[in-house]
Amino acid sequence: MAQKGVQLDQESISCSICLDLLKDPVTIPCGHSYCISCIRSFWNEEDQKKIHSCPQCRQTFTLRPVLMKSTMLADLVEKLKKTGLQAAPADHCYAGPEDVACDFCTGRKLKAFKSCLICLVSYCEKHLQPHYDITQLKKHKLVEPSKKLQENICSRHEEVMTMFCRTDQQCICYLCSVDEHKGHDTVSAAAERTERQRELQLSRCKVLHRIKVRENNVKVNPFLASLDQYS
Repeated sequence: MAQKGVQLDQESISCSICLDLLKDPVTIPCGHSYCISCIRSFWNEEDQKKIHSCPQCRQTFTLRPVLMKSTMLADLVEKLKKTGLQAAPADHCYAGPEDVACDFCTGRKLKAFKSCLICLVSYCEKHLQPHYDITQLKKHKLVEPSKKLQENICSRHEEVMTMFCRTDQQCICYLCSVDEHKGHDTVSAAAERTERQRELQLSRCKVLHRIKVRENNVKVNPFLASLDQYS
């Protein structure tokens, strides 16, 4: 039970932007707390929109809130540091050399949970959350983490290649389909992927069937089975 209480304390003093222990913590009007440098950087990017929001609950503020240090949270962080507790995720959650890292994490980056073909950015689970909560982002195409997101962009039109040209056997964007690939046999990339997966599954079933037949022949007549391998 004691361990559970400690875990809750650790989560309550973690910054959801950098995912580390709060540094110079501040609490904004909606009640969520962040490192002062993290929320300043976040709002600096929003300045051009003339409106500022909470990265967690998305509540908006017409005027940029004045940031005041949260003395109580700062004291709590210092106490936990002295006990040797850490609020950072376990090491296996961090991105290694071979992993796809979250593009939004600052400092030591977490492993990406998904990559977005529209944003061309990879996200850890926490930073991916807006794609599940915000209507416009829900329409984005999420895929398994990839280091090769740029390969999904048409080098000529700078658009996501969401189509496949069967005539030329290559992925293209929608502008290509009405330009140099006009009149070609084109389908959506998703449809082509599904078709190829179906063909692959069919081929696999045929191979498994041949193996099964050969195994049965061995049981019935080993001599016929030996001839079958040359057929």
